Amino acid sequence: MARLARLYVPGLPQLITQRGNNRTALFIDETDYQQFLQCLRDGLKECAVQLHAYVLMPDHVHFLATGADERSIPNWMQRQGRRYVRWFNDRHRRTGTLWEGRYRSTVLEPSQWLLASYRYVDTNPVRSGAVPEAPYWPWSSARTHLGLESDPHLTDHTQFWSLGNTPFERQASYRRYLEQGAGKTELEAIRYAAHRGWLLGHLESDPSAPPPSRRMAPLPKGRPSKSKA
Repeated sequence: MARLARLYVPGLPQLITQRGNNRTALFIDETDYQQFLQCLRDGLKECAVQLHAYVLMPDHVHFLATGADERSIPNWMQRQGRRYVRWFNDRHRRTGTLWEGRYRSTVLEPSQWLLASYRYVDTNPVRSGAVPEAPYWPWSSARTHLGLESDPHLTDHTQFWSLGNTPFERQASYRRYLEQGAGKTELEAIRYAAHRGWLLGHLESDPSAPPPSRRMAPLPKGRPSKSKA
């Protein structure tokens, strides 16, 4: 069965997940995390990608990003992935792949799912039990979104700006939003879409908009009904 092509809808953000092969550790120490971030950031401008949120976990990573065109994010992921693996293998005297196949991604409708995806990424360390609160994890965008540090490589999505008129208002609103936590239904919807690669949310039909790269939802199960004469 042919592998389904990745979904791309012009102008819409994507939630991206990549895991270590057979749960291999992607990062052994702080130097590894720092090097990966450098590889991550180096390709943003070159590949025309806006990074909105990220988290680096010991055996997987999540990104929330928007690409300028259909090839932007694939090129960015390939670029950073290859550079980091070469560096990691040399440093730790290992060979072979580091990644569990190709990365997974889903396109999301911003007004419904952008902020939920920010929260999904930034609170990943909390859900895993690594830290009690998102700001305690140093390898994510949470501290920047909460105003505790600055990262010039992050670009806030316009939907994030709806949280307030000033940076202080947005940071305070986002802190409250994180503290609310995500419900089971929200988490399940994000995980399902991210794993399957279908659109997260719903888009109104717009004949004037550029078309998506492929269908955005699975076909109905079963045989199509026969029309009566």
